[in-house]
Order: sequence, then structure tokens, then C-alpha cells
Amino acid sequence: MKRTIILIAVILLFFPFICFAQSGKSIYQKYSDADNVSAVYISPAMFRLIGKIPDLEFNESGLNLAPVIRSLSGMYILNSENPSINASLGGEVDRFIQGGRYELLMEAKDDGEVVRMYTVGDSKTINSFVMLAVDGGEMTFVCLEGQMPRDETERLIAESVK
Repeated sequence: MKRTIILIAVILLFFPFICFAQSGKSIYQKYSDADNVSAVYISPAMFRLIGKIPDLEFNESGLNLAPVIRSLSGMYILNSENPSINASLGGEVDRFIQGGRYELLMEAKDDGEVVRMYTVGDSKTINSFVMLAVDGGEMTFVCLEGQMPRDETERLIAESVK
């Protein structure tokens, strides 16, 4: 009985750490004020404002971004040239990806530069898109959150990398 009570106490003590769901926002908040880190956050209010624009097309490519932009609830971008931050940020993004059951959408490697894109969601909707790019001493983390239509988002990604 005493062992059971101790076991329950230990589980309850660590329960907040087990249940802590890391997000792109928490990673952004942790690193956005660090030295040699550039940070950009775009809020849901800004996406609602942008979403009122009927069509957001790039003239040359004809890509219409409006359906995806309207569905976003947050965008977090970090760019770091700080080696110690890069090591910590890279490890944290890896844990975030593994913990959230993300699937690798694309990986590109060229002359030491590595870009990986991940998504999580279901067959119709992407709840989160994460990109991590490493180029020498520079690391860029991008996280888009929302209820993005999977077919539109994947079409835009495919057309933009052509």
C-alpha cells in the first residue's frame, strides 16, 4: 500500500511535465529575445485582416495564397546566427517534431544546407506546418498553425519548389 501511494505521488509530481504540450509558440517565446536571433510573429488578428483580401496571387506564378492564409491562426519565425542557440533550438525542434507525431513532408540537402518540412493533421486538414533550415552557422525555424486545407497547402508547397 505504501509503495502504491509513493508511486501515485511521484506520477502526480511529474504529471505536468508529461502533459506539457510544446508548441511553435512556446519555442518562439523561449528564443525570440535571445542574442543574435531575429524573430517574427504574425497574430490571428493579422491573418483575419489579410483574409479579407479577395485573392492573394503572385503575378508570375499564379499561386493564390488566400485560402491558406485565411485558415492560419499563428506564424512564428526564428532566425539565429548564435551557435549555442542553434544547438539548443535544433534539439528543441526535434523533440517538438517527435512529440507531435509530425510526418516529414520534404527534405532537401545541398552543400551543407539542410531544409526539412513537416506537417501534422489528418487527410483533409493540416494543423501545423514546421520548417527547419540549417545553413552553416545559421538556423531558421518557421511554424504555421491553423486549420489549413491539406490539398491547397500541399499544392502551394509543390508549386513553390518547382
